[in-house]
Amino acid sequence: MSTQNPAATPAADAASAAFAPLFGLGEPNDGFAQYFSGQSFLNPLTDPQVTQFIANVTFEPGCRNNWHIHHASTGGGQILLCTDGRGWYQEWSKEAQPLTPGTVVFIPADVKHWHGAARDSWMSHVAFEAPGTDCSNEWLEPVSDEGYNALA
Repeated sequence: MSTQNPAATPAADAASAAFAPLFGLGEPNDGFAQYFSGQSFLNPLTDPQVTQFIANVTFEPGCRNNWHIHHASTGGGQILLCTDGRGWYQEWSKEAQPLTPGTVVFIPADVKHWHGAARDSWMSHVAFEAPGTDCSNEWLEPVSDEGYNALA
């Protein structure tokens, strides 16, 4: 798969003019839009028919995904490698952690969490599921505006 060219859609072209992520912007993430507050973009970096699926996900300012859990009977979880911009990662009942280029987050299986851009910054991360058995993803409620807006 090519990782050199951002998407050729008008929305992606307009966004990429202001923000050019390391791995390209990708296409609007319409397949998962119901689980995001705001617009995200997905740029697959590998072919899941050939190897483990790895993707660059870009969030416009203020965009974040819903609370979610990556389940697995053994192993599993998710790994995020922040490459561009500024954002947030938060586990249920814990303080949010900033995401900046170079931040690496390992999210163990069965941990409720969310991640997304800061209110005033685009953010991109490379995301992939850690190897495991019986891996699945459970999408939950949106992050509240009150909780999100309280972040600095």
